[in-house]
Amino acid sequence: MYNVELKSETDMEGWRHVARRLLAQGVAPQEVSWYVKLAPGTVVQEDFFAGTGKTAYLAESPSAVSVQASGPDNAPPVTSADSRPLMVPRAFAELVHPVIMHRAPERFALLYRVLWRLQQERGLMKLAGDADIAGLNAMAKAVRRDMHKMTAFVRFREAVVQGQLRYLAWFEPEHHIMAAIAPFFIGRFAAMDWTIMSPRLGMRWDGSRLHFLPGGKLEALPEEDAGEALWLSYYQHIFNPARLKLKAMQKEMPKKYWRNLPEAELITALVASAGMRTRAMLERVPEAPRRKIVGYRRKVPRTDADDGKT
Repeated sequence: MYNVELKSETDMEGWRHVARRLLAQGVAPQEVSWYVKLAPGTVVQEDFFAGTGKTAYLAESPSAVSVQASGPDNAPPVTSADSRPLMVPRAFAELVHPVIMHRAPERFALLYRVLWRLQQERGLMKLAGDADIAGLNAMAKAVRRDMHKMTAFVRFREAVVQGQLRYLAWFEPEHHIMAAIAPFFIGRFAAMDWTIMSPRLGMRWDGSRLHFLPGGKLEALPEEDAGEALWLSYYQHIFNPARLKLKAMQKEMPKKYWRNLPEAELITALVASAGMRTRAMLERVPEAPRRKIVGYRRKVPRTDADDGKT
């Protein structure tokens, strides 16, 4: 039995390196146990938003992974076969990254099991009904949905930390997506000094560099800022009661996200008054236009024949 210790929850390069090595030595999936070694710095930082000045940098480059054999034999030796290109279908290669970001501890074993099977079953990825393939697709779909929800439901609040204006936010992703979603926020808010915290991991963009931080607590986030009232007023005015579809809204904005959304406090009242407001809109007498709208007349282009007329 081989125990594979990865350096982080999203150690894709480490998994690929060990998987290629094990596969080259003919180690079957049932002979491998995968787990993640928690780094010493992954502790909850209770009051990061107060500005302690302590920043933890989490290495993004792959480091050596540990492969230990629990039996009398040593780990598989490194041979020239380890460096040979490993051909896999594109469909599998595209699933590796999102699946590794999933929170399920069995994701590494599932990936290796499918990789093992692909060496003999070349058409495996086309079998959508296969339990392993269905599992990979479900994990990837859940991760992509989690990333989409994070881009939609992060709400920043202004705060002054150590005399500097900062924008702080709290989000609780279901999966390990923080590092993968960072480029979206960097591209959208490149000129801002922002921080997004979660229970497991945080990240701060200082305008030029991205820093990864230990997880934090929601209580450290400011309760509100000066711009929040403006946002609530905007949300209340753009709400269209005639287009309300409660089930569709709850599907796209599940209630588990509401406690971190400032506008969530308005939803109950807006939904309750939607029926009355819609009836009032239908019963209202149409008003005549207050000003005449001049019709647009298309200008006919001149031709050479027109220029020759006298």
